[in-house]
Amino acid sequence: MLNTVAALAALWALSFAATGGPVPYETVVANEIAPASLAAEVDTEAVAAVENAVLSDEQQEHMSAEADWRASARLYHAGGGGATGNDSLGCRPIAMRTVATDPRVIPRRTRLFIRETVGLQMADGTKHDGYWYASDTGGAIRGSKIDLYTGHGRGSMRPAMPLNMKTLTVVDAGDFEGCPPAWETASN
Repeated sequence: MLNTVAALAALWALSFAATGGPVPYETVVANEIAPASLAAEVDTEAVAAVENAVLSDEQQEHMSAEADWRASARLYHAGGGGATGNDSLGCRPIAMRTVATDPRVIPRRTRLFIRETVGLQMADGTKHDGYWYASDTGGAIRGSKIDLYTGHGRGSMRPAMPLNMKTLTVVDAGDFEGCPPAWETASN
């Protein structure tokens, strides 16, 4: 028992030897404030992107509408342990359009408008219009959770990473038939 205590004490001492002793309170506070201010900058950028986006009448109506759902978002991608094959409707998933839902909460074939994605800078330089399509389900999607499909590979998640693990505002924008549309026709 004494040897265990001595080993833990030695490990503790080695763990904090690199810090050079006590850290001033101001340094600790500054290190805690920096991530919060960075998050505020990201939110400011998102707000600016929405304000600078040219919205259709339908989009403006969805932006001001009462939320039908508040859902915690996760991201998923194809390849490397992500999604493979077709979605639950038998369709090829469309990057930054397909969303997996719990069909008991958000029914499949629901066209969704997610406010926080409006104006999101896409990999090709275009801006997201906010429309997503509930065409997939998943074993881990329970209750008010959604998975946003970002495309192929981990790099495809980069534009949407600020949304990961956030609660998003989701508006029911109607239903869709068949498969989710490709980017060229998605907001029609």
